[in-house]
Amino acid sequence: MAQLDVALKEAMEIPGAIGVAIVDYDSGMMLGSAGGSAELDLEVAGAGNTEVVRAKMATMRSLGLNDQIEDILITLGTQYHLIRLVTSPKGTGLFFYLALSKSQSNLAMARRQLQAIEAELVL
Repeated sequence: MAQLDVALKEAMEIPGAIGVAIVDYDSGMMLGSAGGSAELDLEVAGAGNTEVVRAKMATMRSLGLNDQIEDILITLGTQYHLIRLVTSPKGTGLFFYLALSKSQSNLAMARRQLQAIEAELVL
């Protein structure tokens, strides 16, 4: 069982990780982060991706889809941005935001590793 700081550290160990944050999508507030860069402000990215999560949830409701989001992938020219919702009852309303370098990461493996970290998260 990983606590927040341990989970963030483990996520940064995923090959190609640039930065990671755990964000509350109800408020847009970041609970914690690791990594980042001058080009990747995790506070701004977390708040902005809150809108992505909210929009997808609203669209699913409009479509009558009775399902859950596992993750959302945004691909850029040089990066992958992975949003993974926390599924534990205590983590309701939270998501991981992980930015990866395309050239240094394996997307399939990164998704599996982030899923394992999320499954062990204790809040």
